[in-house]
Amino acid sequence: MGSGCAQRHTSCFPGAHGTKLRQLAALISNIMQRYFLKRLRRKLLWVTLLVLVWLLCSGEAMASPLAKRVSAFPDWSDKPPVQPSEGDLVYPAWMDGAWKMTSTLKEMAAPVAPEVITPGFEGNRQFLDVPIEADIRFQKARVAQGKFLNRPLKNSEGVVSDRAFNGLSLARAYLGDDWVEAVKVDPDNPNRQITFLKDNQQLVSTVTGRATERPDSDTFITTEVFQQFFRGGRPTIYLNEVENTTAYHLEQDHIVADQITAVYLSPQDPDYFKAIDRPVALYRYNLELYSTSDSPLKTR
Repeated sequence: MGSGCAQRHTSCFPGAHGTKLRQLAALISNIMQRYFLKRLRRKLLWVTLLVLVWLLCSGEAMASPLAKRVSAFPDWSDKPPVQPSEGDLVYPAWMDGAWKMTSTLKEMAAPVAPEVITPGFEGNRQFLDVPIEADIRFQKARVAQGKFLNRPLKNSEGVVSDRAFNGLSLARAYLGDDWVEAVKVDPDNPNRQITFLKDNQQLVSTVTGRATERPDSDTFITTEVFQQFFRGGRPTIYLNEVENTTAYHLEQDHIVADQITAVYLSPQDPDYFKAIDRPVALYRYNLELYSTSDSPLKTR
């Protein structure tokens, strides 16, 4: 005769009892996992919100590289963060039109002096606080959005600099009409232009890197890095690499800008390893642009 336990509940046997315990343990484990997952999700949500608040409230975290670079002048120890230049530099719509620009050199520095002082640096002191005026213009054009397999990608309309006109106007404003004969832009590459000087000399400039930022609708910051060399009766002489970083800001009736030109030694220079990526000359200009045409600024 079997036991009463066997007749009433088969779960009383050790095998069945173990199975029930394992099922119960699995149930408790699932409940605990769901509980901890909910708590973890809440904590992750709070962490995400706290990080977002920190980013929004922290000027350091949100500051853009070019804006920080302008603010850090003259404490520059390296070159700007740029991408290879493709197509032309596109400006905000409010820069479209013709302008009378006044450029005034306000500061200059030689960060690697006395080890390295570029030729002409001391001579440029004569331009400190001397306003130089020039006519410049920006215009709408079809702009290629880079290239693929050496073919231009989709075109779009944008405001670009009239590089030939502006280059000639600025060069003559600084060097005089007798020194500068013409400026031509490569029809196949807006980043390459040639300045024709007297005595059959040519200055070839090629933009190699570029970056832009739009901190707000009324501010536009851009940097361009370009290589220059002379071409003339003597062997080609490579000049220093040059950076132009400019922060434009739209005011009520004109545009103001903070422009910094930095000069870097080329690898061909015998003093190159004394500076490497540090600028050897820095010039800071204040720019003011007043419209001389029916630009969007006049109807703003």
